Amino acid sequence: MTDVTDGVLHTLFHSDQGGHEQVVLCQDRASGLKAVIAIHSTALGPALGGTRFHPYASEAEAVADALNLARGMSYKNALAGLGHGGGKAVIIGDPDTLKSEELLLAYGRFVDSLGGRYVTACDVGTYVADMDVVARATRWATGRSPSNGGAGDSSVLTAYGVFQGMRASARHRWGTDSLAGRRVGVAGVGKVGHHLVNHLLEDGAEVVITDVREESVRRILDRHPEVTAVADTDTLIRTEGLDIYAPCALGGALGDASVAALTASVVCGAANNQLDHPGVEKDLADRGILYAPDYVVNAGGVIQVADELHGFDFDRCKAQAAKIYDTTLAIFARANEDGVPPAAAADRIAEQRMAEARRH
Repeated sequence: MTDVTDGVLHTLFHSDQGGHEQVVLCQDRASGLKAVIAIHSTALGPALGGTRFHPYASEAEAVADALNLARGMSYKNALAGLGHGGGKAVIIGDPDTLKSEELLLAYGRFVDSLGGRYVTACDVGTYVADMDVVARATRWATGRSPSNGGAGDSSVLTAYGVFQGMRASARHRWGTDSLAGRRVGVAGVGKVGHHLVNHLLEDGAEVVITDVREESVRRILDRHPEVTAVADTDTLIRTEGLDIYAPCALGGALGDASVAALTASVVCGAANNQLDHPGVEKDLADRGILYAPDYVVNAGGVIQVADELHGFDFDRCKAQAAKIYDTTLAIFARANEDGVPPAAAADRIAEQRMAEARRH
């Protein structure tokens, strides 16, 4: 990406999410591509993380998001037990109007130029069909369709992993991992959320949902009329009798106002970067709300795309995603032992694993 602004440089060199190994600014004028690829760590192996396609307000905002998301992937991959470090890419623009075959191929060439240091996959605004196109320009693209040698939709195992994290949270909070009779609020019932709703209903939970897309809500209600829908997330978090809140849309779901208003005593959801700012994890703990760190419980998807590099096997992936249950319990135990919130305990475990890898 040429014409780098002072704002981008400030973000790169003064970000509080520092320590990144490499940041690549990409531009292809012919297709309109402007993208950022951030590699946070390769201590555990090649950086792995999806490609987000979003109409950022500025290049600096795009860089900041890429840095933050890449760092999160390092921690997620470490706690998922994968041989991968963390990376993330963002493409600047509205995917509904800018996305094209030419642009995706240009992006794939940039990924390929990194020689395997970064492996990409789907994220918000990109889909299996997009990764099929990107993979025509690079071997370092996962999340492809089965007909193109990939594993297909990763949201199935993402939801399964969140469900395992929720079961572990229930065991820690109430002494049983059954969700029968528990009232669970799911904010966002799109890619991952609608699969999570199915798991919850099968386990006997009472489910309340909301989504900004009416068609997503209607899909759930048509299939499961016993589910309750509310107008918006603010209404959902204030719903009386809520046991568990599951943020499954975009990040920043847990801020000062939402934490103060929460009626649930457990938070466990699929959204990335749920904590709006540092200190929210302590606010949750101070209110007695158990928080299952997002990057721990939503790792089912990255487990799937990582396995694709070795010849995808669904049963093998599902067995690994099931271990999210044990990992979540271990984090809660470490949090109690260290006297810190679960988010801090998860960070410590991930950092320890990355530090040990660097020493060998």
